[in-house]
Amino acid sequence: MPLRFLTAGESHGPALVAILEGLPAGLPVDLEAVNRDLARRQRGLGAGPRMRIEADRVVILSGVLEGVTTGAPIALQIENRDHAKWRGRAVEPMTVPRPGHVDLAAALKYGYRDLRPGLERASARETAARVAVGALCKQFLQAFGITVGSYVIQIGPVRAELPEDLPYLLRFERAEGDPVRCPDPEASARMQAAIEQVVREKDTLGGVIEGVALGVPPGLGSHVHWDRRLNARLMMALGSIPAVKGVEIGEGFDLARRRGTEAQDGIFREGGALIRRTNRAGGIEGGISNGAPIVVRVALKPIATTLTPQPSVDLRTGEPAETRYERSDFCPVPRACPIVEAMMAFVLADALLEKLGGDTMEECQRRFETLRRARLEDLPMDDRPHDFWP
Repeated sequence: MPLRFLTAGESHGPALVAILEGLPAGLPVDLEAVNRDLARRQRGLGAGPRMRIEADRVVILSGVLEGVTTGAPIALQIENRDHAKWRGRAVEPMTVPRPGHVDLAAALKYGYRDLRPGLERASARETAARVAVGALCKQFLQAFGITVGSYVIQIGPVRAELPEDLPYLLRFERAEGDPVRCPDPEASARMQAAIEQVVREKDTLGGVIEGVALGVPPGLGSHVHWDRRLNARLMMALGSIPAVKGVEIGEGFDLARRRGTEAQDGIFREGGALIRRTNRAGGIEGGISNGAPIVVRVALKPIATTLTPQPSVDLRTGEPAETRYERSDFCPVPRACPIVEAMMAFVLADALLEKLGGDTMEECQRRFETLRRARLEDLPMDDRPHDFWP
């Protein structure tokens, strides 16, 4: 069965809920690790005032017994503390759509007579449920030695230049101790200054996050159908995050400037192992993981809700109008790191389960040990002609 999840809930509703189906039985669940990821999502310079209200913690309603998964769907709930201020209150209708937000598009699609239902569901508040789901997927991956992490490499015009030999685990560690989750202290200082300036100017900033998965075995995904390609699955999942406007795998768009001989990752032999000395492909070739770290970059646009009004039209009167401010972040990028990790973890957990099969962790782990690796002994060639189309 494929791994799948659904979320439900609105930004100011009673709670967010999620159902995750497909995790095998026998996975120990660390509830505090889930809550730590939820707390990470709430931290970061540029966060809006909502984060001072919420203190997200997850409640598991089903699928886990005595701290271990049962194989049944896992139901998760996260309370919206801010709901208390909205319960039973007559909310003023919203009729001026914000450029860049879902407001107008959702009204055109669903025929809303008030714009608020669209923004309530489209709000990035929903990603708290994704982070909880992703935290469970991370725990599944960790059982097989797979680690997922992320860090910020750009905010607005400020870009970090990280040394290629800076280990990924050290990048993760440095990022977690930094206000903007950037592992480069000098770039971090300039990013912080850029965010502080944009706050003063009542505007917003976007940026770029780099997500990395270490220890992923070769053979996840497939080249045989478009929707089974691992790169395509990652792009779809990451592109579904609010404010994301671009996703690249490995060196992505930069490869378009190079010649073919400069864009690939040469294959070399060290003893019985086949190795790469570069990772321009980001760990995926032909839609299949190749054993190198999987590297993605995710570009988030500046948030559409700004303290500075933007030109729009009041749909009630048809007259020109300016947007009204709805509480939001000034820069969502540092807070989005756990969301990127969550969506990566979900896709990789799904692909690993697809490869392994099995209803229990014991079955999965036994099969994991038999996977082919990038070794000559795992790739016997019979060295004879084949008639492919008799």
